[in-house]
Amino acid sequence: MVVEPDRWGTSRMRPRSMLRGTAARTLLVLYLIALSAFLLAGISFPLEFGVGSAAAISLAFIYAVVLKALPGDVQGGFGYANTITALRTAMVCFVGAVVFIADAFGGSDQLAWLLVLVASVAVALDGIDGYLARRFAEETGFGARFDMEIDALLILILSAAALILQKAGWWVLLIGLMRYMFVAAQHFFPKLRRELLPSFRRKLVCVIQMGVLCLILAPWIDQPFSSLLAGFALAALTYSFAMDVRFLMHLPGKKR
Repeated sequence: MVVEPDRWGTSRMRPRSMLRGTAARTLLVLYLIALSAFLLAGISFPLEFGVGSAAAISLAFIYAVVLKALPGDVQGGFGYANTITALRTAMVCFVGAVVFIADAFGGSDQLAWLLVLVASVAVALDGIDGYLARRFAEETGFGARFDMEIDALLILILSAAALILQKAGWWVLLIGLMRYMFVAAQHFFPKLRRELLPSFRRKLVCVIQMGVLCLILAPWIDQPFSSLLAGFALAALTYSFAMDVRFLMHLPGKKR
């Protein structure tokens, strides 16, 4: 905070950063755009009113959490990368609402293709926000966490969709739950809280999870091929987490 005199000669506090203000304006614009898209989708496809409402409510909640979690001492605006991630958030909320609320989900190929399309765009944009963060020097701990949480939420929703569509057995939920299981394990094993080194393997496996889950949701992908693809994705994810756990548990010294 910077103290500066006002016109009456007294002191007042001025925020050092306008990050929260620019973030709020950006998220408000994105939210209004998302509401329009939800309404248009509800009119164009067999979607009941509750689908758009659920998507809008969940998106408002996540945006509120984002605003609260923003670091107050960061200079500059919300940033291109975080804006793309916020846009992806709207897509993820819509996908989740379709999977869990839409009565026609599972019985409409048209709706399935819509789901695959929206989820695939969200996955494709995942690479763009990372590029923009590097290109415009916007790489922050907050941005990385925001992106990671949205990826994890999308993978969990797509895993549930695969189960609902009977593209694989109950075990497919492990793809979406594994990261949350890892976070829960950190409460019992403090060594797992240490920082991991950047890893291309980890990024590749994340892309594999989202790509495979989008693929098996396509109407023309059926058993047993869908189970084989999901099994491959789960095996890759299990290997990746095993490597990270092994590294953290054998890492000497203090937190890195």
